Amino acid sequence: MQKLALCFLLTLYITPAISEDGFGEEALEQMALAFIEAKNARQQPDSDATDVENFLALLADDFVDEHIKFGVTVSNKDELRASMLQKLEDKVFFSRIEVDQVMIGRNVVFVKYTETAKVKPVHLDKVIEYSSTNIVSLEFDDQGLIKHIRRHHG
Repeated sequence: MQKLALCFLLTLYITPAISEDGFGEEALEQMALAFIEAKNARQQPDSDATDVENFLALLADDFVDEHIKFGVTVSNKDELRASMLQKLEDKVFFSRIEVDQVMIGRNVVFVKYTETAKVKPVHLDKVIEYSSTNIVSLEFDDQGLIKHIRRHHG
């Protein structure tokens, strides 16, 4: 019983200290959902350069974006912008992202989501339709900007 009481008291003192050093769970979840919303917005039939800029505004200047499965890392906003603007040339019939699960740590959020889309990439002669469950980890800096993205494709 004393151990249980000690654990309870430690929790009361440790929890506020953790939230003082970073963002609270609710804020982190909202920042992660804003990322998913911006990601989804830039992949719609009517997406434009403004959607790309809204996405980029969520990233710190010194961000790192890793696509683990493909071994691709991007850390330059101009390079990422150019790539995303080029994707706007694809014919998007529909694209939808649904959040399946959110796990929150200290200034990091893991989001498991299902992405469903029908797209004809400009460089291909065929339409691609897919549904994929993916996991992304988002690490935030002290200003609430994303400093590290790790994309684990399904």
